[in-house]
Parts: sequence; C-alpha cells; structure tokens
Amino acid sequence: MGAIFQSLGRSVLAGVVLLVVLVLVAGGNVSPSHAWATFVMRWLHVLCGVMWVGLLWYFNFVQIPSMPKIPDEQKPAVSKVIAPTALFWFRWSALATVVTGLLLATMSGYLVGALMLQKPFTAIGIGMWIALVMAFNVWFIIWPNQKKALGIVTVEAAEKAKAARLAMLTSRFNTMLSIPMLFCMVAQQNGGL
Repeated sequence: MGAIFQSLGRSVLAGVVLLVVLVLVAGGNVSPSHAWATFVMRWLHVLCGVMWVGLLWYFNFVQIPSMPKIPDEQKPAVSKVIAPTALFWFRWSALATVVTGLLLATMSGYLVGALMLQKPFTAIGIGMWIALVMAFNVWFIIWPNQKKALGIVTVEAAEKAKAARLAMLTSRFNTMLSIPMLFCMVAQQNGGL
C-alpha cells in the first residue's frame, strides 16, 4: 500500500481505479449515452476547476503571504522549484477548466444562450464570462509576468519587481472574481439568479 502513496502517478491511478470500482459496485449505469458523456464532462470540468481554483487560492492564501517570512537563502526553493511547477498546473488546469466547461455547455445545449446571458442561463453565463476573464488573466498577464518575476525570463531588477507586483495583483483580482464565479456556477442548478 505504501508504494501507491510514494508516487503521485500511482496515487492518481489508484483514485481512478477506486472510482471505477465504486461505480461498478454501486451498480451505476455506465452504458454509453449522451447523458453519461455529459455527466463525465461535468465531472472532468469540476475536477479541473478544483485544481485551478485550489492553486489560485494556494498562491493567495499560502505562498504569497508566506514569502516575506522565508529567509532569503531558502527562497530559491520556492521560486526555482515549487512556484514554476505550481504555475504549470495552474495555467493548464485553467485551460482544461475552460475547455471542459465549453464542451459541457455545448453538449448540454446552452452554450450560446449562456454566453448571450439569456434566461434561464444568466447565472451560468455570468460565471462563464468571469471564468474566461480569469483564464485570460492566467495566460496573458499572470504567467508572462511570473516568468519575469521567477527569473525564467531574464529582465532587469526593476522590471522583475514590477512584473512580480502585476502578477500578484492580477492573481488577487482572480481570487476576487473566483467568489462570484463559483456562486454563479452553483446558482444555475438551483434556479439561477
């Protein structure tokens, strides 16, 4: 059992196997159908979204506030190892969340109505637009500036500091947006706004 938990890949694989076993034991209807495919897409969307928002909140609630408390000689462990890895998963989970969300909306037949903020899809539409803004920020503001701040791209010290601040402020903006975005996503299934 210990070998499973010593490897992230094996732990994730064990989670998938456990899921399959639970579905089979519970007698779940896994016959190929549009409803089953939509359910799986919704599950993938939530899974990706949990990773994206989880990392967003990790950066804002843990990493950013902790950095001033870390001795200078230990900061490279965060800036050279932890942050680049976390940012890799952060930006790709953002993209995966958007793609699975758009596929889910298409499969469910409300993509255009939601994006046009038509009733009864107003809540999910607002959530989708907020998520699109957040994903744009991840890829086109946070990540390019984090590359400078972390030294992945070499820039002068003043530009590095400016990039770090812009990335942090945009990340805080996304944290703020995540609250109404999550509300809108949940509100839709409960009657909307």
